[in-house]
Amino acid sequence: MNWYLDVLKKYAVFNGRARRQEFWMFFLFNVIAAVILMIVDSLLGTYPLLYGIYGLAVLIPGLAVTVRRLHDTGRSGWWILIDLVPLVGAIILIVFLATEGEQHQNAHGPNPKLAPAY
Repeated sequence: MNWYLDVLKKYAVFNGRARRQEFWMFFLFNVIAAVILMIVDSLLGTYPLLYGIYGLAVLIPGLAVTVRRLHDTGRSGWWILIDLVPLVGAIILIVFLATEGEQHQNAHGPNPKLAPAY
């Protein structure tokens, strides 16, 4: 849960680097929360009100952690736009996001794996 909250604390921080674990744990908690909100929304008969509000609330942090994840692999944050290419764009972006980050300091900052863990 700390990984999810840490991303929300860095609401619009697009500089720096994010580890794979930080990105994928945020993604996992985000999917779980979205599914729960969809179910609650459907039961209340207000779909997509709660789900839409949640989606808008986590849009900026989701983009920010994705850009920081791309920075960790040594790529510019603009690579997020490759997702706009039909079919192959999403696959390429997933490969970039799943790739291990650079072990040394790069143009976007020091290796986040060397930072103290929880």
